[in-house]
Amino acid sequence: MELIQAGERTYYIKNPTNIGIYRVDEENVILIDSGNDKDAGKKILKLAEGEGFRVQAIVNTHSHADHIGGNRLIQERTGCEIYAFGMERCFVEYPVLEPSVLYGGCPFGDLRNKFLMAKESRVRDMAKGLPGGLEYFPLGGHSFDMTGIRTPDNVVFVADVLCSAETIQKYHLFYLYDVGAHLDTLRHLGELQGRLFVPSHCEATEDLGDLIALNISKIQEIMEVVRESCGDGAGFEEVLAAVVERYGITMNANQYVLVGSTVRSYLSCLCQEGRVQYAFAGGRMLWRASQD
Repeated sequence: MELIQAGERTYYIKNPTNIGIYRVDEENVILIDSGNDKDAGKKILKLAEGEGFRVQAIVNTHSHADHIGGNRLIQERTGCEIYAFGMERCFVEYPVLEPSVLYGGCPFGDLRNKFLMAKESRVRDMAKGLPGGLEYFPLGGHSFDMTGIRTPDNVVFVADVLCSAETIQKYHLFYLYDVGAHLDTLRHLGELQGRLFVPSHCEATEDLGDLIALNISKIQEIMEVVRESCGDGAGFEEVLAAVVERYGITMNANQYVLVGSTVRSYLSCLCQEGRVQYAFAGGRMLWRASQD
């Protein structure tokens, strides 16, 4: 883990999931997210303690396991407060909700893993205010109530709202809960002011413009691929198989629920826009591309 200074009191730990650190005073710091598991939590604590920092609080941008995985260990060892917003609070406190929502039912054993289900932790409501002068703002679409965080140094942590060019080129499809809301967020993201932006899975940058355009373009492409996969009538599994084949995605239990849930979200968006329709035949729900 590498600690990078981003502002007078703002830092981030360069990591598969970037971790923000805001120094409240000479001793106390606030973390923005906590990594993907207890081992990440241990490394974050070791790095913080090596700098003479004491973790006062953790602010979770959202409840996906790679952002809250270190919560429990850090909270147990430091007694720190943890903050999350809206429905994300429920998922942090009851992590089994995550694989349950993704699967659409009670998750079987192979879905109850650290990549989809972190350990629970105690959470406070971000809406009642954040310590240290931190501000939050909504970033809808990727999850139920994801938020961005702005530090008093005007460094802005934008969570999972953007994927890097490398990730898009390699994986194409990235998890979205509400495709329409995510597109709205991306379209307004360019208006966001800040001296530096730190996405969770991209390099920090002073200008988000090119990355926003790339993400919008890929989502629009996937939207059309999903629509075309419906053809004159296809069940969900057939649509999913066509999308997976198109992008060369290797499936396992985790990928099935992540990609499957995302494809369902694309279908929902297309349905809302009137670009696909559904009907029932032979006990199956069939999707059909609407005629332009």
